Amino acid sequence: MIIEIRKAGFVNKGAELMLRAIMEKVQAAYPEALLTMAPTHSGASMPFRKVVDHGFYPKASLYRYGFQLGDLARLAPRKLREMYGLVLDRDVDVVIDAAGFSYSDQWGDRSSRELAHSAARWRKQGTKVILMPQAFGPYTGKRIRKAILRAVDNIDLVMPREQTSYDYLTDVTGERENIHQYPDFTNLVEGVVPEYLDRDRHGVCLVPNYRMVDKTDGSRSSAYLPFMVRCAQQLREKGAKPFILVHEGANDRWLADQISEGAGGLPVLVEDDPLKIKGILGASFATIGSRFHGLVSALSQGVPSLATGWSHKYQELFRDYGFPEGVVSVEDGDKQLAEKIDRLVDERANRELSDSLKKESARLKSRSKAMWDDVFAVIDQSR
Repeated sequence: MIIEIRKAGFVNKGAELMLRAIMEKVQAAYPEALLTMAPTHSGASMPFRKVVDHGFYPKASLYRYGFQLGDLARLAPRKLREMYGLVLDRDVDVVIDAAGFSYSDQWGDRSSRELAHSAARWRKQGTKVILMPQAFGPYTGKRIRKAILRAVDNIDLVMPREQTSYDYLTDVTGERENIHQYPDFTNLVEGVVPEYLDRDRHGVCLVPNYRMVDKTDGSRSSAYLPFMVRCAQQLREKGAKPFILVHEGANDRWLADQISEGAGGLPVLVEDDPLKIKGILGASFATIGSRFHGLVSALSQGVPSLATGWSHKYQELFRDYGFPEGVVSVEDGDKQLAEKIDRLVDERANRELSDSLKKESARLKSRSKAMWDDVFAVIDQSR
C-alpha cells in the first residue's frame, strides 16, 4: 500500500508537527506501507533532500494551469522510475492532506481549485482521500465555492477542526456523512525538552507570527510589533523572565529580534526540531503567541496562554479549551493588557487555569484518538 502525505512541510514547524503526528500513527498501524510525498522546488517547504531523508519516496507531481503535469513521468521507463523510487499519482492508494489552513478566501481560490481537480481524479482512480483536521473557509466567491463543493463530493473523509470551519464548509456543501468535526490532532504528540532550556532565564515564552503583519489589515498589521513589545516589557517588569521562541523562518526571526530589542534585550531561542519546540512550550510558565500550533502545543500541555490571531481558528481554539477570554487584540490598551498578563503570571491564577486547561486537553485528546479510528477505517478500505 502506498500512502501520500501532502501539504505538510519542513519550514513551518506546525506543518512539520502535523507530519510527525501522521507518520507516527500511520507507520505504527501500517508498517508495511510505503510513504510518498511530492517534493517542491529548492528553498520551499518540501525540498527533495528533506523528503528523501525523512524516509519518503518522491512523488512525481507538478500542478500547473489546471493540469497535473507530474503524470508525464509515466512516459519514463518503469525500470528507471523504480531505480529512483519515483511514485506516480496513479500508484497512490491513500492521500492524507494536512494543509492546516489553505482552503479559504484568505489564501485565494488556487489551492481549492487544485484540490477539486485532484480529488475528482483520485476518485476515478479509486484512491482514498482524507483531509485531516484543519481550518476551512470562509467561502464567498463563486469559483472557490464551486471548487470546495466538487472537492467534498469526491473526498472520503473531511474533518473541519472547529465549529466555525464546520459551518463555513457545510454552508457550501450541506450536511454530509463524510464530514466529521475533530480537534487539532497534534495534541497527541509528546514534546522533548532540550537540555539548553534554562528555567532561571526562560519563564514566559513569546511566539511571534509574521502572518499578523502580512495577513491583517493596516491598523492591526502596524500595531502587532508594538503590541508584542508591550507584552514583553510588561512581563519583564513583573519579573516573569520573558524569552522569545522562533517558530518559523526568517520573518519570524526578524520579529523576534525586533521584540527583543524593543524590550531591552530578551533571550531569543531558534530551534529546528518541532518536538523540542513543543517541549520548550510545555516547560514554560506561560505563553503569549500568534502561531496556531505553538498555542496548541502550549494549551494541550496545560500551559496558560494568551493569543492574538489573524483568523477565526484562534478564537475557536481557545473556546475548545474553555478559555475564550485568552484571545486578545493588538489594539488593547496597556491597562486592559496588564489585567490579562497579571492573571497569566500570578502563581495561584496560573495554577488554576493550568488545571482547567489539562481537563479540557484530556477531553480533546480523547476526540483525537477517535479521529484516528475514523482515519484507519478509510485506509482499511484501500487494502
